[in-house]
Amino acid sequence: MNEPMFEIKEEKKEKGYARFSISPLEQGYGQTLGNSLRRVMLTSLGGYAVTSASIAGIKHQFTTLKGMREDIVSFLLNLKKVRFASGLEKSEKIKIDVKGPKEVRAKDIKTTGTLSVANPDLVLAYLNKGASLKAEMQVDYGIGYSLSDERKERGVGIIPLDASFSPVNKVAYKVEETRVGRLTNYDKLVIEVWTDGTLEPNVAIVTASKILIAFYSQIVNPKKVKKVEEPKATDLGPVGKLSVEEIGLPTRVANALSRAGFETVEKLAKADPEVLAKVRNLGEKSVKIVRIALGEKGVILE
Repeated sequence: MNEPMFEIKEEKKEKGYARFSISPLEQGYGQTLGNSLRRVMLTSLGGYAVTSASIAGIKHQFTTLKGMREDIVSFLLNLKKVRFASGLEKSEKIKIDVKGPKEVRAKDIKTTGTLSVANPDLVLAYLNKGASLKAEMQVDYGIGYSLSDERKERGVGIIPLDASFSPVNKVAYKVEETRVGRLTNYDKLVIEVWTDGTLEPNVAIVTASKILIAFYSQIVNPKKVKKVEEPKATDLGPVGKLSVEEIGLPTRVANALSRAGFETVEKLAKADPEVLAKVRNLGEKSVKIVRIALGEKGVILE
């Protein structure tokens, strides 16, 4: 097969959107390129997202903040929509410190370093007169989608979040027939790319192409794979940092444990069951409930 010769043209461009045409391609290669580029752009490009938050006066997400119209779950969902741009692939802490009456927007977020908010007009919450909102968020760089269970930083008041890092929102393509001289059996690939504004669509296509080249290069000129030893677990990991409110305990039991100093799973797992049974407002029946809740998290209360 001859060396491929084709052109890529940017037919239309708007903010966060562009349409490209790639032609002429050998028959069948329109589908091959379109499918592979689409999959890589949607799953393998890096970006930034809020991965955890701590809000003053709030221990867990299933509650409300006095003077804020939204509940904490709704506020966190809005935080997950904030998009960030940065020239460095590193984590950063950001803050919100505002007082009502106020419509809180993403532009009210205080960032540091090279991090900037890409959608500053996004509404996060509404504060009534006299209300205040103080929060600190962790912003991480990542690829694809990650679940809150993967967060290493845990503790009372730290709320882990699911995060979508991908800067590409949508990719669509179609393959049309095109002509080269008298020959009509060539492909024309039309591909459309929508991004969140932190990455230009043409950069997304180029980056995805480089990723594919890297994979194919490993087939053509394979490098020796180094074996990596699995780290040994020495503690309960992220589960140990969960608060007692987050493991499905009845509110009465969770409150009693918190007042007695057993705020996290780690502290609870190290406790003597006889000591727990003597905690005010608890008893043998409550200890059984605690034992079951811990067991569902893979933790055994001796």
